[in-house]
Amino acid sequence: MKRGTSLRRGGALILAGVLLSAGVFGGAWALTPDRNSPAPDDAVDESDTSVLVGVQGPGPRGNVTELHANGTVAWTYDGGTGGTAISYQNVQMLEDGTVLTTFADDGYEQCGEYESPCKHTGVRIIDPDPEPRVVSEWSYPVRTRKDSEVHDAERLPSGDVLVADMEYESIFVYNHSTGERIWTWNASEHYEAPSDPTTEDWLHINDVDRIGEGRYLVSVRNANQLLIVERTDDGGGEVVEVINADQDPDVLNRQHNPQWIGPGRVLVADSENHRVVELRRSGTSDEWEVAWALYGTGAMTFDWPRDADRLPSGNTVITDTRNDRVVVVDGNGSLVRSYATEALPYEADVLPHGEQPGLERDVDGSTVGDGSVGGASHDVPVLSALLAALHHVVPVPFWLSELHLFALAVSVALWGSGAWLVVRG
Repeated sequence: MKRGTSLRRGGALILAGVLLSAGVFGGAWALTPDRNSPAPDDAVDESDTSVLVGVQGPGPRGNVTELHANGTVAWTYDGGTGGTAISYQNVQMLEDGTVLTTFADDGYEQCGEYESPCKHTGVRIIDPDPEPRVVSEWSYPVRTRKDSEVHDAERLPSGDVLVADMEYESIFVYNHSTGERIWTWNASEHYEAPSDPTTEDWLHINDVDRIGEGRYLVSVRNANQLLIVERTDDGGGEVVEVINADQDPDVLNRQHNPQWIGPGRVLVADSENHRVVELRRSGTSDEWEVAWALYGTGAMTFDWPRDADRLPSGNTVITDTRNDRVVVVDGNGSLVRSYATEALPYEADVLPHGEQPGLERDVDGSTVGDGSVGGASHDVPVLSALLAALHHVVPVPFWLSELHLFALAVSVALWGSGAWLVVRG
């Protein structure tokens, strides 16, 4: 090949790579829907509230933030033992105005069987007034942050705290005043356990809610199941019902944050199916079936939603994690409000309502969306897994998709080939 021809072809390939990347990335940026559609400044009724968000974050970007109804930040807290916490997940506004939240952090010296310094996970109480700060902490050492951090806890009417423990795959209650654990149910009583659950991501218990006196709804993510566990007179616990007993991923697929909305009804963030569903117990077969599903709203499909709560009005607040937004939708799935967040939001509560069990609302039993939004899972082999991994390592724009990764790979190949031709020429 002549030297001039080689240079021209190499330059053309490099230019093609630049144009491809610029077109795909620039087009996505220009056409991205606006995630901010908060309540207006003069909003009343339900919109005249605030939104409390727990943000997991990639790296040390976890925080707890309260947003005004108009979307402005009321306060935010990201502090930890080293100045910035690794992650925050569940949030619960308490009656005294403080916030109960679950967290993971590093830099601890009290490490038990693990090497110091180590990571801890557990529960913090944050007082946002006058300046956000941690006023109490209950935590314990874990082998690693990944797949070990406490994702959910809630204050019980007794004042004790109910915790979903992912490190040892259990749920337990501890006395908030003394820190003493007073009741425990281990998942090994129901599932066949490995020799040491701390060395692998066995069940990934990520949520527990009190749905009655001594009665708890438990999310077992890796089994695609929800359990109802009741405390027994002998101080133990018993599984009295299993939702999705055959672990069908078309019903639930690695779900988060179920909400009990009445007898035989549960609202779930069906995360790996990229939707929110309401499951109902069939009156004939006694099995649980999808009665209502929402795959997106506001001109965007959901991407790994991890929380959904029914509000007293019948609207639903949804934490759309990889789209870095919190949305409120009506019964038809139409967008009511939307708030842009950052760094993988985990859970959001509309205040003063919070997450309340038993908020029933009739739906028409159909799969809904608004406009053209809706459909099944959009996973692409290899690329979807790579994109998901990126979200957990570095801050990634919410609009980045598998298409962009493919275009980038092609562009890199064009640049490499072009550079080789230029050098050769």
